[in-house]
Amino acid sequence: MSLLKTIVPNSTETPRESKPGPERLISGDPSFKSWAQDVARGDMIHTGVWEATPGLTRSVKGETFEFCHILEGVVEITPDGGEPVTYKAGDSFVMKPGFIGTWRTVKTVRKIYVTVN
Repeated sequence: MSLLKTIVPNSTETPRESKPGPERLISGDPSFKSWAQDVARGDMIHTGVWEATPGLTRSVKGETFEFCHILEGVVEITPDGGEPVTYKAGDSFVMKPGFIGTWRTVKTVRKIYVTVN
């Protein structure tokens, strides 16, 4: 097992496709694609690429820490009780455990993610 992992932003593998649950959907008809590329420390750390089409969803991190690097597209993230923050291609950010707010995909977004549970 190599301790070096290259993340492939445009994988030719078949993605896992999904939609937000009704408890998370606020508006629009967003769909999601995930290309999981690595799991480490048992099932604690996940890395891959995720894509979403436009729409507004509820984001609840729970105990999960997530690092995101936007490859393409535009999102607007608004913490409950806070101001919206816009991220676009080239931007990186962290959503810490306990984050609750909204995720609005303005323009189809593709990101590299690293989650730690």
